[in-house]
Amino acid sequence: MGEVFGYARVSTGDQNTQLQLDALRDAGCARILVDVASSAAERPELAHLHDLLRDGDTVVVWRLDRLGRSLRDLVDQVEDLHRMGVALRSLRETIDTSSAGGRFVLHVFASLAEFERDLIRERTLAGLAAARARGRLGGRPRALSADQARVARSAYDGGAMSVNDIAAALGVARSTVYRELHRTSGGNGDQPHPPADTPQA
Repeated sequence: MGEVFGYARVSTGDQNTQLQLDALRDAGCARILVDVASSAAERPELAHLHDLLRDGDTVVVWRLDRLGRSLRDLVDQVEDLHRMGVALRSLRETIDTSSAGGRFVLHVFASLAEFERDLIRERTLAGLAAARARGRLGGRPRALSADQARVARSAYDGGAMSVNDIAAALGVARSTVYRELHRTSGGNGDQPHPPADTPQA
């Protein structure tokens, strides 16, 4: 029998902090890790939790949205736990991935996440095509227009398309997309690194 861990995520000033903790303690969690963050990207305790988990353990959350920032992120988190041999229980949704019914629900979630990703990609391709049409002046453009750059940045940040896909949709070289994404990264380090054979001229 593995250990039962609780995980809670609250924003600064969240009134549900004690509610989550009480529910997790009542569920038998021997240890509870809490992320207090102003943005969903700040989750150091979740990373710490992954370091602590072992095969046979269980992670309990008050509600599924405490674990995942989006449907796709939730599915990724659950798949990571599954690979580690760790079960997930959600108290509000009464889901337990150690049971056949719980695993089925997560398979449905995974299908919905894939459907969502395809919709985002379809919308992004349409936006890129429109941006390409508005920015075309004849021949292959050497740089992206402001409109094209905005759509390219959105496509990359949303994870819907790769740099190769964006370049093909806009009809520009990969190096052009790499330069624009680097220029608009805002210094946050969230930018692609071109492969060694990518021309930088």
